[in-house]
Amino acid sequence: MTTAQLPPVAPEVTATLVEDLSPRLRKRLDAAVTKLGARPAHRDGDTVTIAVDEETDLRLHAPGGVVVSADAITCGCLLAPACVHRAAAACAAPTADPAPEPAGQPAPAATESPSHADDNAPVAAPDVASPAERAAADAVWSAAAAVLEAGVDGAGAVAQAALLRAAHTARLQHLPRVAGAALSVVTLLRAARAGDPSYRTADLVTALAELLGTAHRVGAASGAELAAVKGRARRPYSPDGSLRLYGLFTEPVVTDSGHGGARTWVAGPDGRLCTVGDVAPGGVGRALGVADRAVRLGESALTHRELGRAGLSVSGATVSPDGRLGAGKGVKAVTARGAAWTEPPLAALWETPPLQQAGRALRSTSRYADPDGGSSDLLFLDVELRGAVREASGTCLLAWCDGGFLLRLTVADDDPALAHRDNLMLLATAPGTRLRIIGRLEPALHPRLALLACSHPTGEGRIDLGFDRLRRADLPVQEARVQPAQPEPGGAGAHSPLHILERRVEQAVPAGRAALGMLGDVSAETRRLRRAGLPTAAGLLAALCASAARRERDSFGRLLPADTDGFASHWLSAARYTAAVSESLCAAAWEPTQGGPAAPGELPPLPGRAARP
Repeated sequence: MTTAQLPPVAPEVTATLVEDLSPRLRKRLDAAVTKLGARPAHRDGDTVTIAVDEETDLRLHAPGGVVVSADAITCGCLLAPACVHRAAAACAAPTADPAPEPAGQPAPAATESPSHADDNAPVAAPDVASPAERAAADAVWSAAAAVLEAGVDGAGAVAQAALLRAAHTARLQHLPRVAGAALSVVTLLRAARAGDPSYRTADLVTALAELLGTAHRVGAASGAELAAVKGRARRPYSPDGSLRLYGLFTEPVVTDSGHGGARTWVAGPDGRLCTVGDVAPGGVGRALGVADRAVRLGESALTHRELGRAGLSVSGATVSPDGRLGAGKGVKAVTARGAAWTEPPLAALWETPPLQQAGRALRSTSRYADPDGGSSDLLFLDVELRGAVREASGTCLLAWCDGGFLLRLTVADDDPALAHRDNLMLLATAPGTRLRIIGRLEPALHPRLALLACSHPTGEGRIDLGFDRLRRADLPVQEARVQPAQPEPGGAGAHSPLHILERRVEQAVPAGRAALGMLGDVSAETRRLRRAGLPTAAGLLAALCASAARRERDSFGRLLPADTDGFASHWLSAARYTAAVSESLCAAAWEPTQGGPAAPGELPPLPGRAARP
């Protein structure tokens, strides 16, 4: 059985089933989850049946695709309903969205918009959080701090259930941002404990810091800041009148959760970016098919790929804060003339200085960005290809940007069914080729983009690099050259010892407080940080490790309970500091450098080395 075979279970259902277990069965819960994961399962309509053993079946009934009550999970064993199997099944299943969309309607993440204008009416922001809201946020903080205390290794099903219960309470108190962050942490914890190859510790660090930080801010924020901290259960679509839109490109969307589809980017006459998406369960196969389906927007018969090159005239438009176009009943859209990337109004997107574009994109990709911030992570650049270079993580494409710096272009999605990898490697064989490109910022200590679209090498048209496949005949004849592995480019933060603090922050997540409490003396690390001009980082590291090692005893010499809140506060401060400094260094890397590109056909020199004559 795989997690994907089980229907999602509402957070409160999982929490209730775990809370109803006896202390003895709670100790057996993690082992039961693992054992159940190895048992066969099959689906029959809305019901999934798991064979607990040769004589006992466990059933999950999910009308509408989601298990919404504890009674919907039944077991045929002698101890049921007080058995461990029901709770184990809920813990093994994916966690459902706390606010699922009505059955049969597209989720707002695709193109659907609310049908009631009142949903978009402005709501007066209260001055401060109510006592009930603060209590709900405090409960989430405590549950998240307990997870950090135990680490991934110790945050089993019981700790996850406590966080799910706190998330459910937060949702009932109209704190959707806190509730959503808690569910993200649970999902990543499960991925980590299951050995999911897509799991990254850095993702859980970010999710935990977002959860702790948001829960903490509920009690301290007021007015508009409080409204932003609370978040929205569903991001509203606001009326935007009539829009004239010009297609830019279409990209495939494939998620780790098994969803797939396409997203088409369009721009208005003022350069504002919007998207039309169609994403649903189905993975990469669905992504490849959706690209040639008609977009869900008014009466337009354009497919996603066609819209990326054409235009639309939309009346009654609705737009979400992050630029998604709504497809409500009142929206009318007809096909219109598009524009080339070199023609107004699209050409203006490439006229903004790269440094300014990078700053805007960095605000969008910030680890703790406001979900309703609305800025885009795309950059529009003119480049000259220089060839390929091998990195520790694979091969990327080097290019010299007209903004005056060397740029690394990476594969947006390495799935072999998509065209990204093949196209990038083919472009690497044509050094000296000039292209107009669109890429997604990848935060790093050097300029770096995931390449999404480019002008055709012949100058005619454009290429959606995830869907369209270049041919060798499309490129000028050049000798393929690949530089050997080399160190990452230099920059303002290339040699910063910030990684010392980042490593300690990450180290706490897999193994918990104990991992830092056993470090002992860290004065050598703090001295190195101070010598590098990072006294704040040094102080944060010393405080974090001291908090991890601190355990008080009572008058009889017995250890008192650990100060989980204090440790979580120190860890959160260190995590947010490292994120802020990393983003600052990333922004500085986009400053123009002296000199220019190497001659066509020549690979650029390593930073700090003289160019070849």
